[in-house]
Amino acid sequence: MNMPSRPLILVLLVILASYGGYYAWSGAQSSALPEGIAAGNGRIEATEIDIAALTGGRIASIHPVEGDFVKAGDVLVQMDVVQLNAQKRQAEAQLRRTEIGVETAKAMVTQAKAQRRAAEAAVDQAQAVADAAAQRFARSEQLAKSNAISQQVLDDSRASDRQAKAALASAQASHAASQAGISAAQAQVVDAEAAIEAAKASIDAITASIDDATLKSPRDGRIQYRIAQEGEIIGSGGRILSLVDLSDVYMTIFLPTSQAGRVRLGAEVRLVMDAAPQSVIPATVSYVADVAQFTPKTVETADEREKLMFRVRARIDPQLLTQYIEYVKTGLPGMAYLRLDPNVEWPAFLTNVVE
Repeated sequence: MNMPSRPLILVLLVILASYGGYYAWSGAQSSALPEGIAAGNGRIEATEIDIAALTGGRIASIHPVEGDFVKAGDVLVQMDVVQLNAQKRQAEAQLRRTEIGVETAKAMVTQAKAQRRAAEAAVDQAQAVADAAAQRFARSEQLAKSNAISQQVLDDSRASDRQAKAALASAQASHAASQAGISAAQAQVVDAEAAIEAAKASIDAITASIDDATLKSPRDGRIQYRIAQEGEIIGSGGRILSLVDLSDVYMTIFLPTSQAGRVRLGAEVRLVMDAAPQSVIPATVSYVADVAQFTPKTVETADEREKLMFRVRARIDPQLLTQYIEYVKTGLPGMAYLRLDPNVEWPAFLTNVVE
């Protein structure tokens, strides 16, 4: 087996010495902390937002690439809308058809009302004829009693009276039919107007789907990575991009019970990143867990209760993030120092605060 070369061994020793020196420095700094300051290690995190399709379909285009900064409202993804546009044109044609149907139904109402007026006139005319025939028949009956007219004349008067009454009944039936025709025509108008509203609602729904097919950034941030690619077909709710909100950047650390109980929201925190130990980043406590994250199987003694660890989140000032937005990266490890006692002075190595 070949032994490593001497230069390679020297390089490895230098790397190990560097890491050892850094951790020795870190441990020395932590051990030199005053009583009112707690420390914990963690990584830079940020709020992640999934850019997903509301409905399934084909991805037509993805505009940003991984690492791009985007603003709220920027178009990120365009889904294919060919079928939606066709459905919208169909709905618009149906709307025009229903609008014509309303006009036709209104014309039918006008026609039915005219027929009702004609039927009313026919009823009046038939009523007049019936009244005259009834009077003539009554006179004929009186005259027939005195034999002033023949039986034939009386029979003719009786027949005319019956004929007039039948004509009146027919005219009245026609009038009732014309009234029903108006009601039917008015119902058609209501139905056609409802069809218009349904067509408009369909157009609005399709338009909303077309708008939803254009995926925009909900806030400022950076594209972390692509989950899908152009041309792929995804289902409803399918994730396409992962967006990192760089206005909400924080570090999560864990503190034991004795320290977590003294942490207050808004307490001052200073972060030191492994990549830039010479810079101190100011932050504030934005969250303290109300439930321990690490709990032994049994908690009976004070020492065991001290093993309980509570999650604490230190949030970096968004205004400071805006100034150094190009340098913000999630996943970077570092140390967080929390001032539990506001009267305690910061150690010297934590005074070089980034502004």
